Order: sequence, then structure tokens, then C-alpha cells
Amino acid sequence: MVFEFMRRGREVPEAKASATGPLTAGPGISYHGSGRVVWSPRDTVSLTKAGFAGNPVGFRAVKLIAEAAAAVPLACQDSTRRYDAHPVLGLLARPNGAQGRAELLEAAYGQLLLSGNLYFEAVGLEGLPLELHVLRADRMSVVPGSDGWPIAYEYAVGTRKHRFDMTGDVVPICHIKSFHPQDDHYGLSPIQSAASAIDVHNSASRWSKALLDNAARPSGAIIYNGGEGQAAMTPEQYDRLLSEIESNHQGARNAGRPMLLEGGLDWRPMGFSPSDMEFQKTKEAAAREIATAFGVPPMLLGIPGEATFANYQEANRAFYRLTVLPLVTRVLASVSDWLGRFDGSNVVLKPDLDQIPALSVEREAQWRRVSDAGFLTDAEKRALLGLPPLVEGGE
Repeated sequence: MVFEFMRRGREVPEAKASATGPLTAGPGISYHGSGRVVWSPRDTVSLTKAGFAGNPVGFRAVKLIAEAAAAVPLACQDSTRRYDAHPVLGLLARPNGAQGRAELLEAAYGQLLLSGNLYFEAVGLEGLPLELHVLRADRMSVVPGSDGWPIAYEYAVGTRKHRFDMTGDVVPICHIKSFHPQDDHYGLSPIQSAASAIDVHNSASRWSKALLDNAARPSGAIIYNGGEGQAAMTPEQYDRLLSEIESNHQGARNAGRPMLLEGGLDWRPMGFSPSDMEFQKTKEAAAREIATAFGVPPMLLGIPGEATFANYQEANRAFYRLTVLPLVTRVLASVSDWLGRFDGSNVVLKPDLDQIPALSVEREAQWRRVSDAGFLTDAEKRALLGLPPLVEGGE
């Protein structure tokens, strides 16, 4: 795949491109499921369809985390100074011809949340990479060596595959995975832990839709008691009754229409009403479980229930402290170490806590405490605040 874009009015072709691009240039790949099961399949594609594309709580939780994490300001520094401009920052600002920093990082965090695995591809292995791409985790597989460490990664689209060699000093793939206690090569995603709650929430939504289509009435049975000397209905009577029910008493358009039973017929409900099932409470409990698995306070998703936090601001601060910042810090640390192997630089990428509005109250209190500590030198104060030491000249 060759990215072409306009630069100063001229059409400039990019010679470098993702190695997986040609694999996706052919016919589209579709996934099909067979049969009807009680619980949805637990593979990445099925969980993404059920828990992200088909569930509003999972969709909003992933989008909320990914967008917040991608918008976190970044600080680039080494042991001596912090850089306002650096090649690594330039690479992240324009990682490839189709994405900017926000799009790349949002896709990266989304892949990690949905699959438990994140794969960065570097294009150009001489010096700092020319491009960065996020690869789909459901298409990537690890090829372990005799010692258990990956010697290659295979990216497959249908019957076509591309193999990334991982035996060199500089490797083209950066694999970041969530902790999985029972798998050595792949991570465990939050959506896998929330799979049962997602099934309950989706089933509740489908049941609610089916109930509305059935005029909001629970299912039941029409019982024929029979008349004198007649033990069963004749075929003509049965067909007539079935036709009347289908045309006059099924569907939302027939809601509220009374049913007239004659000739020994009796109606007996065989299902539970929404109030009997505590339908709304069950659905809200499932939504809270989904939010808990992703680490999003239910208040931020508009889920009613117990108010754990005093207000929205407290919930938002806890969301950043407990979910967003640990995710961003872990990903940036791995990316910094990986990119440092290309050009030998020792810069570190980390979230710039001073520029996050949700943490402004905490940072203001910390700066005040450190500033008022008269027993500390300026160098010690800068170290406590995570700032590099001043170089000669006061810069």
C-alpha cells in the first residue's frame, strides 16, 4: 500500500508503507457464526461484535478510555532535559500518511482494551522508523521459538500471510499485552471478563424488543376445555383460531385489543412480566459489571445505582488516576524502549500530568506543598515534581 498525499501543492509518493497493506488490498473478509448458543463465543472477533459493536455500555466504555488516553499530553525527556521538539514527538505527531497522533493512539488503546494485545509496526528499520502502524490483534499470531520467546509474528488476512522476523537487534513489531495468568503469549482483555455480563445485557435488550413487538404482553397458552362429546378441536376450528390470533392479537399495532374466547377456550399466562423479573434492575446490574470490568465509574456512563463518588468531578479524577494514566504510562514506556533501539536515544515518553485538566486540583496542591517545603533545595523540588534538573544557564 502506497500512501500519496499533497505537500505544498505537489503530489509526493511515500516509498515506505506498512508490510501488511497488500494483504488487505484484496477482497474483504467476513466472519460467520453457526448455530445458536446460550453464551456468545469467546474469541476476539465475536466478543468485539457482541461487546463493542452490539452493546452501548461496552462501546461507550472503550471509547471513553481510548479517547481520554489518546488525548493525554505527552512529555519527552531524558536524564538531563525535557524536549519541546524531538524526532520521536515528530514521529508520533504524524505516524503515517493516513493517521495523526490521536487516531493512532486511539486505535492502539482500543485494540488493547478489546483484545488484550497491542501490536505496533515500524516501517523502515534504519534509524528512527519512517512510519508507525497499529495492526489488528485478531489477525496477528505469535510464532514462539524453542526457548518460548517469539521469533516471529504472522499477520494473516484470509489465506495470505506476512511474517515479521523478530530475531534481529532491531525488531519491527512492538507487542504490548495485558496480564494473563494462563497464557504466555497473549493478554487478557477486560471484555473477556465482562463477557457474561455483556450477554445478559444484550439478551435483556433483545427480550425487551421482542416483548414490545408482542404488544408488551408475556407469552401464554390458550387452553381448550372442549364441549360435550368433543375431546379436541377440529382442524377448521384450529386454523380459524390461529388466523384470528395472528391477525388481531399479535404485534404492537394490536396492543390493547381485547380477546374474545368462546367454545371452552381459556387463556393462561405462561411468562413473567417485566416487573416480576425485576427486568430493569437486572439490566442495570449487568451494565455496572461491564463498566467495572473496564474500570469506568458507572456515573460517567449514566448508569443509575449506588453513588460511590460524591460528585462527577471526583468520579472523573478517579477514572484518570485508576484507569487512564496506568494504561498510558504502560504503553508509552514500552514504546519508548522499543523506539530507543532504533537510534540509540534514551528519551522517555510519559504523560504530562501538569497538562491534564482532570488532575489540576491534585497538581496544584502538590506544587503548593513542595513549594512551601523550605528544607528542600530547588533541585530536590524539581526531582519530586518529576522535572529534569536544570542545566547550565538555568534552562
